[in-house]
Amino acid sequence: MSTSDCRQCLKGVLQGLPRSLQGARNQGVRCNIRFEVTPFYEGTPIISLLSPLTDATAPTPNPAVCPTGKEGKTKKTTIAISVSAVSAILLISIFCTWYRRSRKRAVKSPYQTDSEQASQVFESLLFRLPTLRVATANFAEANKLGEGGFGAVYKGLLPDGRVIAVKRLLNSGQGLGELKNELLLVAKLQHRNLVKLLGVCLEEETMIVYEYVPNSSLDKFLFDAVRGKQLTWGIRYKIICGIARGLLYLHEESQLKIIHRDLKASNILLDADMNPKISDFGFAKLFDIDQTQGTTNRVMGTFGYMAPEYVMRGKFSIKSDVFSFGVLVLEILTGRKNNDSHNPEVTEVLLSYIWEKWQDGSALEIVDPALGGHYQRSGLLRFVQIGLLCVQEDPSDRPTMSTIVVMLNSETVSLRAPSQPAFYMGNGDKVATMSVNQVSLSEPELR
Repeated sequence: MSTSDCRQCLKGVLQGLPRSLQGARNQGVRCNIRFEVTPFYEGTPIISLLSPLTDATAPTPNPAVCPTGKEGKTKKTTIAISVSAVSAILLISIFCTWYRRSRKRAVKSPYQTDSEQASQVFESLLFRLPTLRVATANFAEANKLGEGGFGAVYKGLLPDGRVIAVKRLLNSGQGLGELKNELLLVAKLQHRNLVKLLGVCLEEETMIVYEYVPNSSLDKFLFDAVRGKQLTWGIRYKIICGIARGLLYLHEESQLKIIHRDLKASNILLDADMNPKISDFGFAKLFDIDQTQGTTNRVMGTFGYMAPEYVMRGKFSIKSDVFSFGVLVLEILTGRKNNDSHNPEVTEVLLSYIWEKWQDGSALEIVDPALGGHYQRSGLLRFVQIGLLCVQEDPSDRPTMSTIVVMLNSETVSLRAPSQPAFYMGNGDKVATMSVNQVSLSEPELR
């Protein structure tokens, strides 16, 4: 929490305390404030305020001053703020530096640690539970937008007029580590094709607050025979290009270098104008600027979107996201899930199906029937080729997102011929459905 926000919060709490009593206590989420006309706190108080009960005509002093020496032991009310050890140190620092900053603008300390900065960002994102209860009409069923593996999502309206989406996380869902990871990452990201995170509530249960995106997620349109007709070729073109720009920002243009690791249709939200917004950064990884890849023993993601080197060896990089993007592009063009089941026994692999049609020169047969033939033939075939280039088995054969954005927006840029994609099951073979126990999966969510 910034100095000004902390001071404003303190002033608000003090104003809410009754002044006609001999003492009172206000217990909040991050601190407990208590006052008495007689001493009750044996330690050194963090701050001391002039009691309005002792001199009603005296001017109200500035509440945010550091105690000095033994001044103020008479005609003063002691206020004790009981907080955790870390928060206490932070509050002491804030109150003491405010007095100095009011006279001379201070420069940010070069010795502030990443942990301290992260704590400040996290504190600034906290929402109160009563606020969210009022906003969602106490999480009324009428305001429920959907429910998935991580929990239910509700629409809400804040007092300042902002429309929000509140995700109530189940205890068995996203862990606190993944939650904090998502918050700290997304809070630093600002792009039109990334969903905007507003905050979190940690009272009684865990909830994440996002901007409200009215048109739900891409999968609700793409894999629905009726709603899929709303996705015209122009809209699909815009969605593909928007997702590419969002990934380019994550990989190269933001101050951070982020690998999403769970890019899929259900994690692409659509705003009122059908612009795509990448969401759900719970599995995201932050890279150093000069870092090219990482390795994990805990493979997290969704089968069908994960690159082969990630599934088999736990290696991930920006090229892992490129693979997921390629799968998503091919789904958008065909209107088919990458692991769409045609019978309970087997699953036809979408990449194999598209590759065989491409090899036969009949790639237009894969086009989503919902388009009704209304599309630009050359443009669509170009997008199929880009999708196939993104799902090459060797990561070095896949283009970067900066190259992809250029290829998507310029028909004059020549494209190299794609080779056989990863996970190819040739000659019309089928692949048995993978058991959920074979890989850690993130559950799809409804919005």
